[in-house]
Amino acid sequence: MAPAPTLNVVPAADPPTAVQYAVEVAGLIKRYGGRAVVNGLTLTAAYGAVTAVLGPNGAGKTTTIETCEGFRLADAGCVRVLGLDPVRDAAQLRPRVGVMLQEGGVYGSISPQAALDHAASLYGHPQRPLDLLDRMGLGAVAKTSFKRLSGGQQQRLGLALAVIGRPELVFLDEPTAGLDPQSRHSTWELIADLRQAGVAVVLTTHYLEEAEQLADHVVIVDSGEVVAQGSPAQLTASLGGEALRFSAPPRLDLSGLSAALPAGATATEVSPGSYYVSGQVAAELLATVTQWCSMYEVAPTSLATERPSLQDVFLAVTGRELRS
Repeated sequence: MAPAPTLNVVPAADPPTAVQYAVEVAGLIKRYGGRAVVNGLTLTAAYGAVTAVLGPNGAGKTTTIETCEGFRLADAGCVRVLGLDPVRDAAQLRPRVGVMLQEGGVYGSISPQAALDHAASLYGHPQRPLDLLDRMGLGAVAKTSFKRLSGGQQQRLGLALAVIGRPELVFLDEPTAGLDPQSRHSTWELIADLRQAGVAVVLTTHYLEEAEQLADHVVIVDSGEVVAQGSPAQLTASLGGEALRFSAPPRLDLSGLSAALPAGATATEVSPGSYYVSGQVAAELLATVTQWCSMYEVAPTSLATERPSLQDVFLAVTGRELRS
């Protein structure tokens, strides 16, 4: 298998020296039908960094990103993208910002090669379309109509269209949804190349391991507000370092275990039959858990110590109930 071509992902223009952040959102409010779906949200995204915006369904993250992209008007607050207003200064921003939608945005009858050729013609210093086709594994379907591409191929074309103009800032909405492991790894490499070139990358994803792997800064949004933010290491450390995880029958009553645990430790069922005990993993904690299991005639399996993951943080701050 031939190596992926080296792409010139360096932005077509240097970021303005007077602008500290590629994206600045302060006190953003957006209402629908009198209900605030974004309620005073504040976040920043730096140049040369990947910022992951996470949240359950209906949390307000998509509305926030679409406001930054200029697709929605804010009801209150301040939004600046590359130091400019995303609505008023849209004409100045379009050549400098790449946007990948989760779906749509491409005519069904157009081929990947035609789509990239057309997109390249709109920029002063674009990437070579053929290089992007090869990098994204689309060479074999370069002349196939978009509607006949697989979901993964459509996703890869969307990413190629977002970066063809060598933007200073890229918004990626679920960039690896529906991709196979090889395509996901290739996408991660391209995102790393963008970061290395000084591009600001803002992505939304439901793959929390992806955010943990890629992001320099994570913003978790719920009910229209930021409920946690920091680097993945900072966020996972907030749960107290090591933890104990084990499997057992689902829906066990954890009240007795929680009451018996050492101070500062907590027990939760993170998914049916998967139990997570936070706190310093020492002899006292291990003894408490095994005693409790014995009392309830539970034989725990897959008992192991581990560090908290970003998923553990996400569930801790947003809850475990299903969202519509």
